[in-house]
Amino acid sequence: MTPAPIRVAITGAAGQIGYALLPRIASGQMFGPEQPVILHMIEIPNEKAMAALKGVAMELEDCAFPLLRDMVLTSDPKVGFKDVHWACLVGAKPRGPGMERNDLLKDNGAIFVGQGRAIAEHAASNVRIAVVGNPCNTNAWIAMQAAKSVPKERFTAMTRLDQNRARAQLAHKAGVPITDVSGALIWGNHSATQVPDFYNAKIRGQSAAKVIADQAWLKGDFIKTVQQRGAAIIAARGVSSAASAANALVDHVRDLHTATPAGEYRSVCVCSDGSYGVPEGLIFGYPVRSDGKGGWSIVQGLELNDFLKEKLAATIKELEGEREVVKTLLA
Repeated sequence: MTPAPIRVAITGAAGQIGYALLPRIASGQMFGPEQPVILHMIEIPNEKAMAALKGVAMELEDCAFPLLRDMVLTSDPKVGFKDVHWACLVGAKPRGPGMERNDLLKDNGAIFVGQGRAIAEHAASNVRIAVVGNPCNTNAWIAMQAAKSVPKERFTAMTRLDQNRARAQLAHKAGVPITDVSGALIWGNHSATQVPDFYNAKIRGQSAAKVIADQAWLKGDFIKTVQQRGAAIIAARGVSSAASAANALVDHVRDLHTATPAGEYRSVCVCSDGSYGVPEGLIFGYPVRSDGKGGWSIVQGLELNDFLKEKLAATIKELEGEREVVKTLLA
């Protein structure tokens, strides 16, 4: 028997990430080759944006995806989030010239307050939320606070792109196929303070810190490359990551929708329960396992040495500061 369609909302659907993402959802790469989907494509209430969205919808029609059962095109969050099972919050205001991070937090924060409330009021009772729009950790926290009726464990922010970047860098340095690298992990905020963990990452079953003898590279260029990869891509292309971000969101949702293979974990930003000394309530990058039934758990028992503890303290401090900046938006 064919399963009922999953309704998936995507904000910023006509943007670069949305354009790269939508065909992959419609083709079954996110939820599997047997799972029909209905795409709820949300854009800003702007004539140019809505015209672009119509063009995206026409292209999806022309692909003739067997799993794509219907599309909803709208600029109204009440319509866009109606009965959705997954809300992928991709759209966000980009950081402009001379704009401080705190300004971006406030501007985008107001957007995510409204989206959080619309999700709480109109989405399916089992809705799950994946936030991509930056600053994604704090935007997820804002949406979570605005949607009190939705269980906090349903809110996640994406650090899978950073995990993928870290894994690729380790494979390249070690001269091995990327399939030989496992356990790549990003702790903390999706920002320049994120902590790529090369101690708990494995290369052919051994700690990357032991396989790669160049400790200066691991503690220096490796971390900096992963932390600043987004800026490097903007400098090279003139625009931010799109294909890799869309790919990572497919990975992120699939990781939570399906059971994590035995002995493995994935990097996901979730609401902290105090694990590893992180203050409760922060949306924080952790090693996470999914049960494939809608639940997940933070993997316990990974070793944090003094180097990692120092790095974690910095990313915790940044997240706490961001939370203070946006608290007034929820008053």
